[in-house]
Amino acid sequence: MQLSCRLQPYLLWPLVAGSAAGLLLVRWLGQRRIWRRMEEARRRRGAALEHVEASVQHFRQQNLKLDAGSILSLPLMELTRKLKEGSLSPESVLYTYMGKGHDSTMGLVHYLFRPMAEDGVIVQVLKAQGAIPFVKTNVPQSMLNYDCSNLIFGQTLNPHNHKKTPGGSSGGEAALIARGGSILGLGTDLGGSLRFPSAFCGICCLKTTGNRLSRQGMQTSSAGQKTVTAAAGPMARDVDSLALCMKALLCDHMFRLDPSVPPIPFRDEVYTSSYPLRIGYYETDGFMMPTPSMSRAVLETKELLEAAGHQLVAFVPPRVDYAVLDLVLQGLMADGGSTFVKKFKGDLVDPNLQAQVSMFGLPRWVKGFLSIVLWPLYPRMAKGLQKLRGVSSVQDLWQHHTAAAEYCQEFLAAWKKMELDVVLCPALSPALTIGYPGKLFVGTSYTILYNLLDFPAGVVPVTKVTEEDERKLKLREGYYMDLWDKNFTKAMEGGVGLPVAVQCVALPWQEELCLRFMKEVERLTQATRWSGRPTQQ
Repeated sequence: MQLSCRLQPYLLWPLVAGSAAGLLLVRWLGQRRIWRRMEEARRRRGAALEHVEASVQHFRQQNLKLDAGSILSLPLMELTRKLKEGSLSPESVLYTYMGKGHDSTMGLVHYLFRPMAEDGVIVQVLKAQGAIPFVKTNVPQSMLNYDCSNLIFGQTLNPHNHKKTPGGSSGGEAALIARGGSILGLGTDLGGSLRFPSAFCGICCLKTTGNRLSRQGMQTSSAGQKTVTAAAGPMARDVDSLALCMKALLCDHMFRLDPSVPPIPFRDEVYTSSYPLRIGYYETDGFMMPTPSMSRAVLETKELLEAAGHQLVAFVPPRVDYAVLDLVLQGLMADGGSTFVKKFKGDLVDPNLQAQVSMFGLPRWVKGFLSIVLWPLYPRMAKGLQKLRGVSSVQDLWQHHTAAAEYCQEFLAAWKKMELDVVLCPALSPALTIGYPGKLFVGTSYTILYNLLDFPAGVVPVTKVTEEDERKLKLREGYYMDLWDKNFTKAMEGGVGLPVAVQCVALPWQEELCLRFMKEVERLTQATRWSGRPTQQ
């Protein structure tokens, strides 16, 4: 027996409409659940802040003679000395800076209410030496961005200008330190995540060689990626504070907790040395035209270093366009961006990351098609899209890793040929207008190069943007005159008075020499660097 059925058209439309309504309902319920989780996270944060404020007020009432201003003005070295000798109590310092297992969310709802089981290794080491972590600060959603915004806790503002970003991913930390709310912070750096916020907010930081400090217990949005090396490092208002933190961390305790870290203690004799340095310098990488203030910062610092007896020689970093697009971008997106995009599953995307997430999430063939269409007008952007397609096989990935290693040897050969001790170069600054970093991956070229090479690098604020810098910026067209160049100029406008930094670089495992170089730059530029707390609201 054969049974035949036919669905009448007039019955089909209610079915389709019902299915569509069902899908919309499911989506609405999912988004509602996400918003409820974010609201609960904000409520918990608000309650914690209220508890902290009550504790601070109670302590101040019991200690009316406490001079908070004098404590906040102390550099870390002096503060440590007073704590050791007993002229300051730990409680007075802690409660002054407080006037919060914690979640490590990376700005993603998926990680809410999932506190870490234990502290990361470097936090354990610092706690054992008497440090008191008292607050976690804001980061951009996913942390693979150099703005500082997420839908859970909102947008962090630059303390010097609220239209500008504090940078990312360690933007909340840099803003807090610059504002005087903390004296020392720790963060990680995959392409400039320590150096961007430090430069934008006018403080100092050190990105270490990838494995000089333990990264056990730290979250990442790109697990498994090996081309570009992430590193941990300290942030503070002066270089001596960075050195003190490194001395505390590079100890037997850390080497025991994480035996994969090479047991190299801090070499104080290198940091305190005074012999003249042979310093390579460049004011542009030839890939992304620097702002006038970035160039001026390097050239003025070069003159001061020469006057102090150091030898400065022009250095040209080899093939930066190849390093950034062919090696860095394709290495970070070797999987076509799938690992990054997967982090947003079941989440809402922050508007500042929407362009970035949408582009990474395009199918491989669409990226290839758009690359072909763009090539006649914008070849640099077209090549970037092509590299976002990732690699197509394990063999291609191995070849990519080989190419990255060969480039590192090429760079080292150029460095050794010039017989350099260290290199002075631009740090991206001043701060970009909020919302632009997600559209300007190319802005990372000055910093991410040294993650590819795995060299230690730090930033030191040396000057501020002048009216003349702003006038010259309006004439900037860039090397490629594409949309990236145009947006970069727009992002930098309105920066008069903002801090501008330089970047100091050394060879792998030479953190002490990098800090010694940074200290010299800090000393020589002390009269012109950003000083005092921000006043603009």
